[in-house]
Formats: sequence, structure tokens, C-alpha cells
Amino acid sequence: MFTKILIANRGEIAVRVIKTCRRLGIATVVVYSDADAGSLAVEMADESVHIGASPAAQSYLVADKIIAACKETGAQAIHPGFGFLSENAAFAQRCADEGIVFIGPNPGAISAMGDKIESKKFAQAAGVSCVPGHIGEIADTAEAVTIAEQIGYPVMIKASAGGGGKGIRVAWSRQDVEEGFPAVRAEAKASFGDDRIFIEKFIESPRHIEIQVLGDKHGNVVHLFERECSIQRRNQKVIEEAPSPLLDPATREAMGAQAVALAKAVNYDSAGTVEFVAGQDKSFFFLEMNTRLQVEHPVTELITGLDLVEQMIRSAWGETLAFQQSDLKINGWAIESRIYAEDPYRKFLPSIGRLVRYAPPAEGQQDGGYTIRNDAGVREGDEISMYYDPMISKLCSWAPTRIAAIDGMGRALEDFHIEGLGQNIPFLAAVMDEERFRSGQLATSYIKDQFPDGFQGAQATQAQLDILTAVGAAMQRVQAARARSQASGLMGPARDEWVVAVGSAKRRVKVSGQDGEVTVALLDEGRSLSLTDIAWRPGQPVFRARLGGQAFTVQVAPAAEGFDIRHRAAKARVLVLTPRSAELHGKLPAKQAADTSKLILSPMPGLVVSMDVSQGQAVREGEVVCVLEAMKMQNIIRAERDGTVKAVNAKAGDPVAADEVLVEFN
Repeated sequence: MFTKILIANRGEIAVRVIKTCRRLGIATVVVYSDADAGSLAVEMADESVHIGASPAAQSYLVADKIIAACKETGAQAIHPGFGFLSENAAFAQRCADEGIVFIGPNPGAISAMGDKIESKKFAQAAGVSCVPGHIGEIADTAEAVTIAEQIGYPVMIKASAGGGGKGIRVAWSRQDVEEGFPAVRAEAKASFGDDRIFIEKFIESPRHIEIQVLGDKHGNVVHLFERECSIQRRNQKVIEEAPSPLLDPATREAMGAQAVALAKAVNYDSAGTVEFVAGQDKSFFFLEMNTRLQVEHPVTELITGLDLVEQMIRSAWGETLAFQQSDLKINGWAIESRIYAEDPYRKFLPSIGRLVRYAPPAEGQQDGGYTIRNDAGVREGDEISMYYDPMISKLCSWAPTRIAAIDGMGRALEDFHIEGLGQNIPFLAAVMDEERFRSGQLATSYIKDQFPDGFQGAQATQAQLDILTAVGAAMQRVQAARARSQASGLMGPARDEWVVAVGSAKRRVKVSGQDGEVTVALLDEGRSLSLTDIAWRPGQPVFRARLGGQAFTVQVAPAAEGFDIRHRAAKARVLVLTPRSAELHGKLPAKQAADTSKLILSPMPGLVVSMDVSQGQAVREGEVVCVLEAMKMQNIIRAERDGTVKAVNAKAGDPVAADEVLVEFN
């Protein structure tokens, strides 16, 4: 077995590989850029080598630097993780030429299947059902428009070397192609160093289902069942699960057999994924093959009990697979939620900055019969930079059934606390509680269908209203008790009758108890809320307790008045008022929002790629104003109204902050 492996990646996947190597007794080396100098991966690895500036094109994508680091440290093999050079056949061949083992498929398999254009040609020749489209390179925008109109809208514009949701657009019209083709080409060049593009038919309301395959160097290939990855936003997977709620045993067997046949046809000898687009009728078409480890591999590990990183290492060493297809079984259900640094309340725009607080839920088996796993490459105090993917961690739950796994995920998301930047935990929690998701009626259009106007949180259910009411009353009582203890003899008896305002809803309550147990009597409803096992002290951002014996966690923060309290996706300002204060509070005028209708604000921190308007120019609604780049994605900013440009405050190449004024209109 190898004695030292170099990891040519960063973040959570670098940490993930280190953990397996430690268990196998293999020393590790990580390479790092300027931005990752103080990262968790660098701290955990046995050795580390600096390879350049923060942009990936100057560090993680430079093969010469990776190879030099390998030779410098005496590493025998390179694990590429995912992204960067993981699907680069030339890099895999370079490793072989240098006498270094590439922990991934052989260069021939990468060339045949890792290239999206060539993989479709190969799949067609092998008799695999493919999505209709133009299988070949496209020279320019004009040719792209011609091809799109021949296929018929909508079409998918995709980077041949793409992956991870980068380098992909859906075009519904000629204008979409004219704008989207150059944007996809630019993203592909920046992210993968390869700007070849192809176009295929976009199948509406599809499901995204992928088959995990695993091969060795002796011709053996098995599949490890499927993952459903239909919950996507901007073609980026958000929630994955294994197995799929769509498939029956016969369809699962057919998809698995087709994936294995395709892998065998190219002598596939590592972990890889054959992706399919599936109809609601269980029809399926080959989409592409990812010749690498997938971001969502943990859910497959949770239902099979296998360590895919270990299997990749063993295959690269030359070992024969220790199991056959008949030995593999599905055990239970697993869900993965990708925790991203993005603001769900602002159309999921990237949010960069420092993790002022980072407190993930406890891992391992939990009360309630579910298990939690959290794959992360960050710690409290680390920074999420603009140079890489905005993922913070991958939170996974496992349980014997799908509903139990969903419920376990919901509890884990409650327990996950992050401060310092925007994050999508409230949105993920909303999905876990949403009936369509719980029923398994999924499609890649799910987020657009269920949240057509964007995400603005969720209306509190009656149970959540009770939680918010009880927590607000309990917090006020704890704070009052502390104040009384610090001013002994100077205060009268404690008040116990209050009005708790949760948003616009007001409830008269009588509060009793202290320390770990508080009872809140709802005076107008004839019932009481009993909080037990309270774990909170003033200043703490998380409040844990049981309500009626049921454990829950809420995120809390002091506000100018009262508290901001969030339970899953339900968030409210909670005020605990005297009856007279409640009466007066209702008469206060509502605060008016600032008028920004004549301004174009930067929706995110990033870099201005192009400024497409100038002072004095007349602009029509919908026209492109500028293009911003953040987290390796290009974002087109359009005018929301007709107007004349009064001032332009940024130019191409300028870094900008969120809410910075880019353009002013008369």
C-alpha cells in the first residue's frame, strides 16, 4: 500500500481524503494557495506545500506545481478530489509519465468519458440512450444560435469539460443563446481551462439520477446504486439522497446495468458516476459521466457502508475489488444538504466573509434513531473567499426510512449555527418541511416551482408559533431573574403576566418557573406550553429545550426591541411586553424602506467583468448593465426599468462589495 499521498485539492474534500488516509496509515501532503494558507486541511495534513496565488489558474490548476510538490515530498500518488485537475486526462497521463500514481481512472477512460462531447459519441456507439442534441464542438455564437434553433428551444448550453454546475445555461430563446454562449465559454475557460461548448435539448420537468460505479484494474466493475440529485438551483445540486424515491427495483437494475456496461467499455478502473436524466415515467437517458469522486458521495457511503476514497486508493494500488454486485445491498436512506455561503433571502447570491461563529450539529447516532455526518473543511474563524466554490460543509443524515432521514436532517439543520455571512440553512430547513419534497415528487424545477418569487422564509406553523412564544417568554424570564439577582432588594416582585408579540400576532401569557423549566400559560386559549431541559443563558446564540417533551433548537439574537428568533425557516421579531406597552406599541407607524429604484446595486461581492453602459446612455428594461464574477460564476446584471444613466461608479476589473452602487439613473 502507498505510504504517502499528495492531495491536489482544498477544502472539505481535502479533509475528507486525509481522514481516510489516516485510518489506513498513509501519510498525507496537501498543496495550498495563498487563500488557504491557514486552512483546516493544511493543519491536518502531515506536510503541506505552497503552490501560488489564490486564483485557481495560478495554483490548483497548474500541473507543473502539483507534480513538483509531489516530487519534493516523495509522495507516491496524487488524489485529485473533485474539480480542478480531477478530470484532466493530460494531467493523469503526466502523472504516469512522471512515475506518480493518479488515484482516479486511467487517462484513456478520462478521455473517452470525461469529455462531455466525446462521452456522448462513445455512449451512442455503445447503444446507450442519449438526450437529443448537437454532439460536437461549436465555433462561435452564430453557430450556437443556428444549432439551438435546429434542435428547438429550450436547449442546454454546456461546457464540454464542465462539472459542479459551472459552465452551463438553459436557453429559452435566441437572446438567451446570444448572451449565454459567451458567458458559458468564459466560465468554462476560467474554471476548467477548456472553452469547448456543446448544446443539447433541455428536457422539461426531468429528474436527475446518477449511478455510482466502481472499478478495479482487473476488469471488474460494480455499481453502488443510485443517488437522486433533482433539487438544484442554477444547475448546482443543493440536496441529494440515496436511493431515489422514483426508482423501483427493475428500473434500478436497468440503470445500473447500463452504467456498468458503459464503464466496462472504457476499462474504467476507479470511482465514477454515470448521470442520467429521468422522466417521471421512469424513462431515462444518458447525460454524462463524471470520471471522478462526486461531491455527494457520502450518501452512497451511508447506504452501502463502503468508503469510496478507500476504494479509489485500493484500486489505484492494484487491488482487486473485494466484493461482487450480489454482495451489495441498500441499507436505509441518506440525505445530503449542501451548506453554502449564500443569502437565500437575496436570491441565493454568494456571501463571502469570515465564519464568526461556526457550530455544526453533533455527529454520530442521535436520539430518535438517525445518524448525522458533517463533511467540512472549515473551522470557526475561517474565511469563505471569492476565489472558490462557496460551500461551507455537506451535512448528511441517515435513517432506516426516507421520512426518518428527512426528520433527522431537519433536526440537524436546527442545531447548525453560523454567523458572519449569509448561509442557506433556513432554506434547506424549509425544503425538509415542505410536503412535495417529503412525498418524493421531485424534479430539477422543484426550487423554481415551489419558490417562484424567491425564498422569503416560511410562515410559522401553529407548533412553531408556540415555540417562538414560549422561547421569547422564557428568555425574558431568564434575563429578568439575572437582573434581579444583581440588584437584590432594589426590585419589587417579578411580573408574570405579559403580552408576547410574535410578528403581528399578540398572545396574553402568564409565565412561571425558572432555570431549566418554564411554563407559559396562554390566557386566551386555555392551554399551557411547558418548556423543560432549557439550555440557554443571555448572550448565547442558540436556545435548546423541549416543548411538551419534544426536543427543538432555535437561533436567537437580541434586537433593538425584543429578540430575533428563528426555528428552521420561520423567523420573527419576538417582543415580550407589559399589557400597556403592547397597547402603545400597536400604534407606532411602520418604518418606510429606502427608495433604491434609481440605483443598480451590486447584489454580491465580486469582480466587475464588464461595464456595458456609460453616462448619458438611454437604457431599456431588461438590457445588460454589467457582468459580475463571484465564486467562479458570471452573473449578468440587467436594468429593471427604462432610464438614462446618470453616473457609472465602477469599471471592468474593479472589486465591488455587496450593495455597492454600480450605476445611478436619472
